[in-house]
Amino acid sequence: MSQVERPSLIRAQPQILRRLGREANPSDLVFRALVATFAATVLIVVAAIAIEMAHASFPSLPHFGLRFIISKSWDPVRDSFGALPFIYGTIVSSLIALILAVPVALGVAVYLTELAPLRMRTPIGFTVELLAAVPSVVYGLWGIFALAPLLRDHVEPLLASVFGFLPLFQGPHQGYGMLAGGTILAIMILPTIASVSREVLRAVPDVYREGALALGATRWESLRDVVLPVARSGLTGAVILGLGRALGETMAVTMIIGNRAEISASLFAPSYTMASVIANEFTEATGDLYLSALAEIGLLLFVVTLLLNIIARLLVWRVARPAGAR
Repeated sequence: MSQVERPSLIRAQPQILRRLGREANPSDLVFRALVATFAATVLIVVAAIAIEMAHASFPSLPHFGLRFIISKSWDPVRDSFGALPFIYGTIVSSLIALILAVPVALGVAVYLTELAPLRMRTPIGFTVELLAAVPSVVYGLWGIFALAPLLRDHVEPLLASVFGFLPLFQGPHQGYGMLAGGTILAIMILPTIASVSREVLRAVPDVYREGALALGATRWESLRDVVLPVARSGLTGAVILGLGRALGETMAVTMIIGNRAEISASLFAPSYTMASVIANEFTEATGDLYLSALAEIGLLLFVVTLLLNIIARLLVWRVARPAGAR
């Protein structure tokens, strides 16, 4: 190689390395390509699920159109399908779960991050995260044998006696219904919200806390005026992640919500969710349009849950970035 060609090759090397990656070693390049393929596999799987769900629901999409979302009729005998009762049950039960779980989860996260003694943080944090490892069917059995009788005999009569003038708390006390489904969901999403919120609060730089305390603020004022405003978007992301799990939860809700395709203003009345109707009726669906309607419900649930998780991850990532990157 001539001395004229050598400098040009030296100048071209950085461009080649930038094109192939930072690794000059061939084994590093192979490893980089391999793990990149594994990462792309996740995207391929998500795309394959979306394509297959769209293909399975294709007979229902042109047949019902927008009427599928706004119709309350669900009659497999007459091939009349509307998903509004299931959308209503999913939204209301998830909102109940958020109302019950968010204050407790944020309180747990704040206590473990800001107030708990060091020797207590690990055991309590492990116990909270252990709730996420309990199988869904176990929660459902606990709901049948413990939660439903408690609601029927004590909680629902108390709510009816105090707030009975509201349509939300009227009707027979059965134990099974929207309130029971929302309560079991609240217990199930609590560890998710608490764990993510704890990580978000830990990501807030200590210099913010120290600066507030140095200016004379109390620990409560430092938390209220400095830490929580900085972590607000991340905490919102944690709540949305919990909402995403509540929307897709199946077995425990199916066992306790009552499974009746109707829209009722009372929280004591039985209801249905999008996930539970798929679990209950998929094996009984014989007609092509029936199967396609269930697949369309699954497609709606998939799209909503995916969008919620993307938004939540972006919000959490916004807080978790280093302070200089913001």
